[in-house]
Amino acid sequence: MEIKITNKQEKFISATATEVLFGGAAGGGKSYGQLVDALLYALKYPKSKQLILRRTFSELEKSLIRVSLSLFPREIYTYNSTCHVGKFKNGSILDFGYCATENDVFQYQSAEYDTVRFDELTHFTEFQYLYLISRVRGANSNPKQIKSSTNPGGIGHMWVKARFVDPAPPNTVFTASDGSRRVFIPSKIDDNLFLCESDPDYKKRLLSLPESQRKALLYGDWNIFEGQYFSEFDYEKHTCNPFPIPKEWRKYRTIDYGLDRLACLWIAIDSDKNAYVYRELCESNLMISDASKKIIDATPADESIYATLAPPDLWSRSQESGRSKALIFSENGLYFTRTSNDRETGWLSVKELLKSDCEGHTRLKIFRNCTEIIKCLPMLQIDTQRPTDTANEPHEITHAPDALRGFAIFYSRPNESENTLTRTLWTPDMWQDYYAASEEEKIYLKKKYGEPL
Repeated sequence: MEIKITNKQEKFISATATEVLFGGAAGGGKSYGQLVDALLYALKYPKSKQLILRRTFSELEKSLIRVSLSLFPREIYTYNSTCHVGKFKNGSILDFGYCATENDVFQYQSAEYDTVRFDELTHFTEFQYLYLISRVRGANSNPKQIKSSTNPGGIGHMWVKARFVDPAPPNTVFTASDGSRRVFIPSKIDDNLFLCESDPDYKKRLLSLPESQRKALLYGDWNIFEGQYFSEFDYEKHTCNPFPIPKEWRKYRTIDYGLDRLACLWIAIDSDKNAYVYRELCESNLMISDASKKIIDATPADESIYATLAPPDLWSRSQESGRSKALIFSENGLYFTRTSNDRETGWLSVKELLKSDCEGHTRLKIFRNCTEIIKCLPMLQIDTQRPTDTANEPHEITHAPDALRGFAIFYSRPNESENTLTRTLWTPDMWQDYYAASEEEKIYLKKKYGEPL
């Protein structure tokens, strides 16, 4: 065969690191490089097993499968469209797979592969990646690798960037903390001379895209990507080094709780009404009693907390016990003030806090030791079905931002004057909130609901 490849594709094919990422701009020949590499590997190592993945089968069929049928010689290769398996004459196998949901990874639970390949890696969650690379195993002597290709953007953008792009300069093999050797090989449209010659207008079409898409797809910029909900987040503007919080500043705690993840943020307000996230507690698999203790223990005894904010779902009563999570928290010494669960208004309130004024100042600062909220907030994606909301996937990054959203919507409400209180008929849920509240929180609840009749 006479196969023409670019210099960057050759670097990808010859890379020997355990985990290889080939990517950056659109049009760099990433998917083609994957298939050429898969073909060469299959022929070099008889009876080898490879898995190549896209997020959905539709994407798989319209790209990788279609190109492989035109590239792989029919004399040595057959494809079974029923089970999506390619077989070579020397006994090597290439499985074409997809993982549309997190649970789809379990269909590979008992599988073993010499090489796993991800096409458009940023379309996958970190959980999917870590689970599937555990399928790379076997007693044979074939090289064991995970080779991926991608553009910036997608639900996995931030974890892919953190795993491959940030730790070392491009084309530099580095050893990660788990002992794996990784390398990022960038690719841009100008690296693909074949595309530039056959379709010279493709680059012009990319230049006409909106800025975030243009920077990601044309230049391979990993700092700006399409689909990012909080594109205004800027590490330099929105974070600061920790400093002692003055005692007179009003302080809040705000939480998002589930057994899968507790996220609690401590937020202080200065005299100019700027908000500072100065402490965080993020931990998984905590029962309510343990979560309460950890939050209380993390709060110094001399630190006065004006209110501890929590989402309305914590007041939902269990069908089995008839008791709410908020009530159980109160029995463990933690009393909540209910916030709103209006997601659209809440996220817009966060955006208002992130917005820069004409001098570049913002109303929200995050201490740089609060690493989870700093990591997760810019990772949130726009929900494709509801563009005013954030996507709920990957779920593990949503907890700390949800806690911040609860604070933002609470803090953005207009203050009510003591003299304008109305009298209303309270519901049982309102009374439950009241009885579970501290004295200071009871004052707030009367402002919120009105004096009870």
